[in-house]
Amino acid sequence: MQTVRDIAEEIVAREGGYVNDPDDPGGATNYGVTIHTMRRLGLDLTGDGVIGVADVRALTREQAVDIFVSHYFVRPRIAEMPSALQASLFDMYVNAGGNAVKILQRMLRDMGYAVSVDGAIGPQTLEATRDAARPDGLALRDAYGVARRNYYFRIGDGRVASRKYARTRAGGKGGWIKRAEEFLSPRYHMTDAEFQQRVAAWG
Repeated sequence: MQTVRDIAEEIVAREGGYVNDPDDPGGATNYGVTIHTMRRLGLDLTGDGVIGVADVRALTREQAVDIFVSHYFVRPRIAEMPSALQASLFDMYVNAGGNAVKILQRMLRDMGYAVSVDGAIGPQTLEATRDAARPDGLALRDAYGVARRNYYFRIGDGRVASRKYARTRAGGKGGWIKRAEEFLSPRYHMTDAEFQQRVAAWG
């Protein structure tokens, strides 16, 4: 049985080390922890009174795991969600913050549940998600994975600079799409032909 720390370790491995991509609105990032997150948490690792790129570089893998467990799993109440959904929702929350919850909330509304799309896990969202997970939590996980993949595609539709995260230079599935499909049953993975058809309008 995977623990939350196991899942966090996998997220850190998926995120990789230090990057500072000008096309990434998150800015300087290390192990998936952005400079904005470090400033919000007051993590002045260099002790110079300024939280900047040097602090991001100084972040350790273990510190990143601790941050994810505390601030991206427990604090936003993902820990209280149905177990089948937790890993994908946790991974997406690290990647997209409150948008991860909004994707779920929009999906729940489409299923007929009266929930607010506010990016916060409150009593309504918890109750609706638990109900939607009965009797088959894996079906809910797969539905969320598809919605998550569609979210990435929509970003690419609207922002040319972000397409490199969804499609490789060679034209195959990019990191975003592969990441979403890691939490999908194999039968819901897009074929190469389906992927090419979806991104054909990107040129």
